[in-house]
Amino acid sequence: MKTITTTEQLAEFCAQCAKFDYVTIDTEFLRERTYYSKLCLIQMAHPGEGDEGAVLIDVLEPELSLDPLYELFQDESVVKVFHAARQDLEIFYVDRGIFPKPFFDTQVAAMVCGFGEQVGYETLVRKIAKAQLDKSSRFTDWSARPLSEKQKHYALGDVTHLREIYEFLKRKLHQTKRTSWVEEEVEILTNPETYNANPDDAWKRLKTRSNSRRFLATVQELAKFREAYAQERNIPRNRVFKDDALMEVAATRPKAINDLGKSRLLLREARKGAIGEGILASVKAADAIPSENLPQVAKVRQRPQGSEGLADLLRVLLKAKAEESGVAQKLIANASDLDDIAAGLGAEQVFRGWRNEVFGRDAKDLCDGKVALSADGSSVKIVHI
Repeated sequence: MKTITTTEQLAEFCAQCAKFDYVTIDTEFLRERTYYSKLCLIQMAHPGEGDEGAVLIDVLEPELSLDPLYELFQDESVVKVFHAARQDLEIFYVDRGIFPKPFFDTQVAAMVCGFGEQVGYETLVRKIAKAQLDKSSRFTDWSARPLSEKQKHYALGDVTHLREIYEFLKRKLHQTKRTSWVEEEVEILTNPETYNANPDDAWKRLKTRSNSRRFLATVQELAKFREAYAQERNIPRNRVFKDDALMEVAATRPKAINDLGKSRLLLREARKGAIGEGILASVKAADAIPSENLPQVAKVRQRPQGSEGLADLLRVLLKAKAEESGVAQKLIANASDLDDIAAGLGAEQVFRGWRNEVFGRDAKDLCDGKVALSADGSSVKIVHI
């Protein structure tokens, strides 16, 4: 198996790839000790048999530049194929601000083609490529060198079988006229907003027990400081201070460094130096926010009483339509969507594009009393009224 270690070798391989309709790509990375993923290895393959046309790219080689790969990413004559690509795309976007175009995600395609919810690569290899994967190297240290032969074999398997999976799913999508459905779904994966972790919004992912707006303001400022500090130093946010410590500080509102020493949950490093000063500055900033500008938890939309029964009918309809179309239920709509539809609160995405065709139109008719559901043996039948 070939390992690329120089920019010249990578440029030569990418030039070969440019002659084909598609290439398959995967990455190995570490994230336990950093804020951003540390890229350790890239696997690529163009059409071929077995290991033919497949390479490993050792990105830890100091003289290797990924410029040839990024040029290939922008070659719109070559489809870039990944499986469950979100983390892979984030790595490339953070590194160079580039997304591969055009782009295909076999996990999304498999959900559209009836392989179930969030189907794993190993499952597709078994069902489509009729092969077995040795996953024992999955959680090894990909930053250690040299890589073992077992690691290399595992890594190549993530792109060699992917060729057959892609070709199978591409044919199935063409036969069922659902190619545009997958294109709709992957648009969000190539939207920069998917990967922009704005420190100003960091507090929104935290669960709080208090609705006090001043408390929330302190949580907001502490989370903002922590996120920016972690990004700047490329360390995990929990290495700065953990969520429970953040909530403790927001409740106790320390005013001086000595106050931090009374915390039960702050790590020793967070009670002094840059982190300690940042905590105190965050509390002070929260105190300075005018009352009218204080944040508040978004109000939970109240669903009217009596909508639960309609939501249950929508669940039955969704199951029936998912089985009929061979599309994973969660890709069409989730439980919250169904509750919102039943209560007349929206879920507009269900009534757009292919979702409306598969489910949305019938869901609206059910809510409007234009259709009913009936048992037809072991299946559900839609009866127009």
